[in-house]
Amino acid sequence: MRELESREVAEAVGRLAELANFELPDDFVGALRAARSVERSRRGLQVLRLLDTNQELARESRVPTCQDTGFVLVFADIGQDLRIVEGSLEEAIQAGVASGYTEHYLRASIVRDPLFDRVNTRDNTPAVIHVEIVPGEKLKLTLLVKGAGSENSTQLGMLTPAHGPEGVLRFVVEAVKKAGPNACPPLVVCVGVGGTADKALLIAKRASLRKLGEPHSDARIADFERQILEAVNATGIGPQGYGGVVTALAVHVETYPTHIASLPVAVNLQCHAVRHQEVIL
Repeated sequence: MRELESREVAEAVGRLAELANFELPDDFVGALRAARSVERSRRGLQVLRLLDTNQELARESRVPTCQDTGFVLVFADIGQDLRIVEGSLEEAIQAGVASGYTEHYLRASIVRDPLFDRVNTRDNTPAVIHVEIVPGEKLKLTLLVKGAGSENSTQLGMLTPAHGPEGVLRFVVEAVKKAGPNACPPLVVCVGVGGTADKALLIAKRASLRKLGEPHSDARIADFERQILEAVNATGIGPQGYGGVVTALAVHVETYPTHIASLPVAVNLQCHAVRHQEVIL
């Protein structure tokens, strides 16, 4: 069995926190630039240009792409033949988030008690951690930064099978309309269908990690993604809500087996700054 020191995990997470906030993924930047050839609204086109300039300045100047440096989510896929030593995985990830945010002067946005005193933890911890056991002896860490504007627009619908794909499409489009400019479009619309309520929400979150422009491997779902994207962009919300045809850059749908009487649908919107980075240790 391979051993990995918790210190290495903490260092890797700290680096991911830095990169995620300063450097948008290349696939997203490419999609943002490609959208400029599609957008017909003058104001929408100006917004797309500004967003591109903003991400370039962030990368060059090492400042956050967005002032809301968000809630940190970490997806840890750990090999069944790997053992973390000299500390726990949980402790290492939280230490990495704390160091990454404090050392790079990233805004601390997390409050310890959500109901009453709401005192800031001052280092943006704790992160939300999702662990999955996978074959092998490696650890894959994917860090996702989620701002409140898009996260507050999350919608969960416990539909029934009678609603079918058409009902799912309508639910997704209504979620985007309800979010309007608050989710900071252009968006990546991430949809989880199936499982239970919590599973649908989780796979919707994971859907944001897929490379933009990469359709689902199932041709039927890939076509469904295209239909939803067309319907979302037909809303006219446009970049940052100023109107236009580029409300979303992509739609990612992920599914999971579900109960015969259920059709859960979760919509998790990613804002114009889709911030995630990964490393394999």
